Amino acid sequence: MQKQRFLNKLGQRIVELRLKKGWSQRDLAYECGKEPQSIERVENGKSNPTAFYLKELADALGVNVSDFFNF
Repeated sequence: MQKQRFLNKLGQRIVELRLKKGWSQRDLAYECGKEPQSIERVENGKSNPTAFYLKELADALGVNVSDFFNF
């Protein structure tokens, strides 16, 4: 799988998990101490998040990091 396709799928999965909680990008950003623009870039596949960034997102969403890769 190409890098950009992978990042797009990862971002889509984060969106799915965020929407399951009924949260906006701003809500998720607040919960994990990030800027909303940062969340937007990750969700749109424009950013390659670090492992620690993914851990912070997972903790905020109440999921395991591995859940991001179920696509």
